[in-house]
Amino acid sequence: MTTFVNDKISTSSSDGQIPTLPKGQTVVALDEKRRAALQEVDTAKFSWFHLKICLVAGVGFFTDAYDIFAINIASTMIGYVYGHGQKLAPHQDLGLKVATPVGTLIGQLLFGWLADVVGRKRMYGIELMIIIVATFAQAISGHAEAISIIGALVVWRGIMGIGIGGDYPLSAVITSEFASTHIRGRMMTAVFANQGWGQLSAAIVAIVVTRAFKTSLLADDPTNLRHVDFMWRILIGLGCVPGVIALYFRLTIPETPRFTMDIERNVNQATQDVDNFLTTGTYYVDPDAKVERVQAPKATWADFSSYYSRWENLKLLIGTSYSWFALDIAFYGLGLNTGIILQAIGFGSPDKSLTGTAKVYQNLHNISVGNLIVIVAGLIPGYWATFLLVDSWGRKPIQMMGFVALTILFCVLGFGYDKLTATPAAIKGFTFLYCLTNFFQNFGPNTTTFIVPGEAFPTRYRSTSHGISAASGKLGAIVAQVGFSQLVNIGGPNKFVKHLLEIFAFFMLTGILSTLLIVETKGKTLEDLSNEDQHGFIKPNPKNETAQISTV
Repeated sequence: MTTFVNDKISTSSSDGQIPTLPKGQTVVALDEKRRAALQEVDTAKFSWFHLKICLVAGVGFFTDAYDIFAINIASTMIGYVYGHGQKLAPHQDLGLKVATPVGTLIGQLLFGWLADVVGRKRMYGIELMIIIVATFAQAISGHAEAISIIGALVVWRGIMGIGIGGDYPLSAVITSEFASTHIRGRMMTAVFANQGWGQLSAAIVAIVVTRAFKTSLLADDPTNLRHVDFMWRILIGLGCVPGVIALYFRLTIPETPRFTMDIERNVNQATQDVDNFLTTGTYYVDPDAKVERVQAPKATWADFSSYYSRWENLKLLIGTSYSWFALDIAFYGLGLNTGIILQAIGFGSPDKSLTGTAKVYQNLHNISVGNLIVIVAGLIPGYWATFLLVDSWGRKPIQMMGFVALTILFCVLGFGYDKLTATPAAIKGFTFLYCLTNFFQNFGPNTTTFIVPGEAFPTRYRSTSHGISAASGKLGAIVAQVGFSQLVNIGGPNKFVKHLLEIFAFFMLTGILSTLLIVETKGKTLEDLSNEDQHGFIKPNPKNETAQISTV
């Protein structure tokens, strides 16, 4: 946190005058005005503006998921072109897959903090610019004597991860702070569900690109698969297109009224913004408006420590953080290695009679189709099952149910692995259960761990706390990917997969326990969930100090 030496001016004003702080009665009126404006936001009917928020925030998650999970297929293609023996070494495959979660962890902490310090609006769009540049740079990366293309891709994927990380707290908090109480869960789920469409699009593009280059690929020299180099670059590069489309809308989205009121402490501008976006879907900035600063709790290290020194607040942060950590152990352990797992169980493996480029083509095609099946059968339905029930059943029951189901499923898959992969019929059963794990990840903790931290903390720490929770999840993703890479081939190629599934079951079990620490946020306003008294939240300054205005 930071101490504001000079109060930041609202995004709505650049008035250079220095007004005196309002006296007691005016402040009381502003406190009532604040609560009335928040009630308007909390009780508003679903409108075009709400839909716009979902679309603008959702496109970011579409791009994030496409860029993250396209490497699941692209790494095999890159291996054919640049790998020793047409296969990436374990450390190269690990580098490509773990670079993004490492960058994401940094971005979640950095942008989460910055959004609470300088504003949601000021940071929104910057993370998308980073993603666009880094994604395009991957597609045009080259190989030379002085530099390895794998090293260049690792660097660019790490930078891309920083942008992706920034998208988590920003999109979550912006959506929750604009949403009405009765639809907040569905709005946040709709935004997050775009991950599924992003993953689906990556699989579809991979299939289309593979089929489009079929003739050229089959004509290649088996020792020099030059057309595969085109394929992975197209697959990765297309990931920046939706981001470019969404960039303008992110840069022009208004500041949330809660930030303007509670952090910038400009109640009048915030109430005006509420009236405008609820009636016309727009907002108006008056550069000549005088700013009436009020006194409200500020984000400082001392205040942060005081807030989280209370067990009811600290246990919630621990609950949201560890639940996300435990979930991402399995979610990314599986999601970034679906191709490896499908190969390990023999699902869609190339015909043994095939050789040369024909075998390469069928392998790439089968991996793409296998990913598509898993996504369609499990991931996407899970998101929308949560969408249907999150505002009626609640976040905590869905998360608890998901962790319980995942614990059981991973136990069955792990301890029954040998029998479930013994025959073609059994492999179909394994594939079905594997799809169910994807379903209950999304109809369960993968969605709720995103929602709850965006609701359950006060405005001045909401984005920071979401960033801490999300970064804990990415720490789990890093642990999972490093562990998967180092353990999967113990005893032979892919021989340790069954034990990895058993390890995932253990972490799902611990997720059940951490879920007990979180609160149910369904049907409650963000102010009620902040665990702070909202009556008299805005107070007169006892010294009647002059508010300092500085233009940012």
